[in-house]
Amino acid sequence: MKITDGGICAAKGFKANGIHCGIRKSRTKRDLALIYSEKVCNAAAVYTNNLVKGAPLTVTKANISDGKAQAVICNSGNANTCNAGGELIAEKTCRLVAEKLGISDKDVIVASTGVIGQPLSIDPIAAGIPALADGLSYDGCCYAAEAIMTTDTSVKQIAVEFTAGGKVCRMGGIAKGSGMIHPDLATMLVFITTDCAISSAMLQKALKSDVKETFNMLSIDGDTSTNDMVAVMANGMAGNTIIDGDGDDFNEFMKALNTVNVALCRMIAGDGEGATKLLECKVCGAKTLTDAKKTAKSVVCSSLLKAAMFGADANWGRVLCAIGYSGADADVEKIDVAFISKAGKVEVCKNGRGIDFSEELAKRVLTEDEIEIAVNLNDGEFCASAWGCDLTYDYVKINGDYRT
Repeated sequence: MKITDGGICAAKGFKANGIHCGIRKSRTKRDLALIYSEKVCNAAAVYTNNLVKGAPLTVTKANISDGKAQAVICNSGNANTCNAGGELIAEKTCRLVAEKLGISDKDVIVASTGVIGQPLSIDPIAAGIPALADGLSYDGCCYAAEAIMTTDTSVKQIAVEFTAGGKVCRMGGIAKGSGMIHPDLATMLVFITTDCAISSAMLQKALKSDVKETFNMLSIDGDTSTNDMVAVMANGMAGNTIIDGDGDDFNEFMKALNTVNVALCRMIAGDGEGATKLLECKVCGAKTLTDAKKTAKSVVCSSLLKAAMFGADANWGRVLCAIGYSGADADVEKIDVAFISKAGKVEVCKNGRGIDFSEELAKRVLTEDEIEIAVNLNDGEFCASAWGCDLTYDYVKINGDYRT
C-alpha cells in the first residue's frame, strides 16, 4: 500500500468539481461540490446519532437503501436542518443533478453543511448545477474539497493505492470538519471513492467497523453535529474479483480504508476551530479495548487538558483526572504518562505519581504543533488512539458570532 495523488479522483472513473453558486456571501468561496462516477457504484454510509438531523441525511438514507449511488452533491454555508421544506429542497437537488448527468435521482447522495435553522433557497443550487456538472474533471478533487469547507482553514484529502485480487485498486477521500465535532457512528462530512469491486454489504460492514476506531475517536469540542455523514462509493472499475465476503482481499480493503480515515481524522483534528496543535492520545496496557478507547477519548475531550496543551503546560494531573472519570476500568496506581513531540519525550507520571522532570524540556516538547499524549495503564494488552486539538481563545471568537 502507498499514498498517491488525486484524492477522490485517484480511483478510476471518478470526476469532481466545486463552484461558488451564491449560498455563501463571499464570492471567493466555493459552496457547491459534485462527485460523479462513470458507472453506478455500490454504496454505504453512516450518519449522526443526533436526534436532530439535517434533511439531506433523511433523503440520502432513502436513496441508497438499495446500496447503489452514482453521484454526491454537497453545499456549504447552510445545513438545511430544521428548515420548513428541507427534504423537498434536498430531493429537488437530487433531481436537478440527475437530470443534468442523465442518471437516476435515487442514485444521488445529497449533503449540506453550515448554519442550522436558516432558510435555504433552491435557486442558487439550481442555477449552479449546469456549470458544476459541465466542469467535472479527473483533476477536480481540490475544487470539491474546497466547496464543502465551512470554518475549515485547509483542504482535507488523501488517496492510497492497494492490491486486491491481483489488481491495483485506488481509494481516495475528502473531508470537512473544524468545529461541532464529537461524532457517534459518523463524523462531519466525509466522502470516499474507490475503484475496488466490493459488494454493498461488505462495504457497509467495512465502514461501520472502521469508524469505531477512527472517526468515533475524534473530538474537537464535544458537540455532535446534526449533519454528520461518511459515505463511500465503489464502482469496481479496477477489475478485481468482487469482494463479497471475508478474506485476504477484504483485509487489504480494510487496511486501505483505515489508512484513509486515520489520515482524515488527523487533518480534521489539526484544523479544529482556532486550534494551534494536533493532539493524539495513545493508550496501551488496557484490560479491554473498550477501556483503552474510553481512556483515550476522555483525555482528548478534556477542556482543561486541551487548554493546558495550548499553554504548553505539562499539567499531567489533568490527564489522570480525565482517565478517572472516563468510566474505564483502570488502576490509578499503575498509570504512566509521557508527552512526546518532534522536540523529544518527557515522562511526567509513573505509577500514578508525579516524577521529577525538566520543565524546560516539557515546554519545548509541548510547543510543537503535534503532541502525543502517551498513557500506559500497565494492566493489560489492549491499545487505542484518539485525536483532538488544543482549546484556544480563537475557538470562542469563531463561535461567538458564527451565525451572524
